[in-house]
Amino acid sequence: MTLTGAAALLILVLTYAGVAIGRIPGLRLDRAGIALLGGAAMIAIGALSMEDAYRAINFDTITLLLGMMIVVAHLKVSGAFRGLGAIAIEHAHAPFMLLVMVTLLTGVLSAFLVNDAICLVMAPIVVHVTRVINRNPIPYLIATATASNCGSVATITGNPQNMVIGALSGISYPAFSAALAPVALFGLVAVIVIVRIVYRTEFTRNGELTPHISRGRMHRGQVLKAVVVCIGLAIAFFAGVPVAKAALIGGAILLLTRAIKPSRIYREIDGPLLFMFAGLFVVVAGAEKTLLTSDMIASAKNIGLDDVWRLSGFTAVLSNIMSNVPAVLALRPFIPGLENPERAWLVVAMSSTLAGNFTLLGSVANLIVAEQSKSAGTPLSFGAFFKVGLPLTLITLAFGTAWLAMMS
Repeated sequence: MTLTGAAALLILVLTYAGVAIGRIPGLRLDRAGIALLGGAAMIAIGALSMEDAYRAINFDTITLLLGMMIVVAHLKVSGAFRGLGAIAIEHAHAPFMLLVMVTLLTGVLSAFLVNDAICLVMAPIVVHVTRVINRNPIPYLIATATASNCGSVATITGNPQNMVIGALSGISYPAFSAALAPVALFGLVAVIVIVRIVYRTEFTRNGELTPHISRGRMHRGQVLKAVVVCIGLAIAFFAGVPVAKAALIGGAILLLTRAIKPSRIYREIDGPLLFMFAGLFVVVAGAEKTLLTSDMIASAKNIGLDDVWRLSGFTAVLSNIMSNVPAVLALRPFIPGLENPERAWLVVAMSSTLAGNFTLLGSVANLIVAEQSKSAGTPLSFGAFFKVGLPLTLITLAFGTAWLAMMS
């Protein structure tokens, strides 16, 4: 191995370790800063030129994520999410129906919009409702987190790792959804069933509920415009319009308003996530150029990644070690050489997402719900989540893998 190759390997390992942990001891760097530092280090050692680094960044992914962030921010700021949540939850007149409503609403919204953002909206609603009706919030919060992960499996726009896979694989939006929407639907049913079993005391203590949510101020005109744009986006996605192009145009249209200051929308955009993506693209490209030979890439077949079950298990473990987006990028060089790359990408999308339900630390969506719960004085513990997360992950991964194994 050359000196540059050894340095690139060290940078790759340190960057991925830092991203997995979330920080570097003794420093104030977060995941975005660690990824950007790793990318800059790859350029500094000569693993990549600046031109190579620019080309390494998949701007379709960045653009899609930015466009969807703007759409979600507008829906949130205009009051659309709170209004929709109020309509759905106020019709839940029994604890089990409340669980079903929370799960389905979170899952369906997460299928089309970024699941992390949906959790930011839904978790406070769930805490408020359960406090008003004097119920245990924990089962409903766990359902929120896990349903957001399961629902987001269904489409390319459901979560960041799916966006990466959509851009890298070239799989169309309709084909992606046709393959994985059944897995998402099974996952939502599994969430309801498992939460109901694990927290049966909450649901045997039945009674008539009259949940009420303060809908706050709604910009009705802006809500209508956002709904029209979202419908237009869904049509464009399924009609085959490039998803990044459609999302960017849709987001830009929503910025044309006299009612909402752009600064309110900008505050909702997760800039650090965009920076982390850019940095990781460069780090992976540097490692690929200096470390990966054609023989090493071909070795993916030798270790059995052509087998759907083995690839699914490997992805799930990798996602829990280093987080799902870094895991997807780490697998990127090996997927095109497999016998059925399209199916392999779908397996990686399914497994990396569902693996996020394994522990409370498994996905950003889980952490968002945990943080919202803690700030409301009802902390969600690791053990409470794991009682649902363990069986849910095993059951949904088994179903998803078996489903994709049937694909030719």
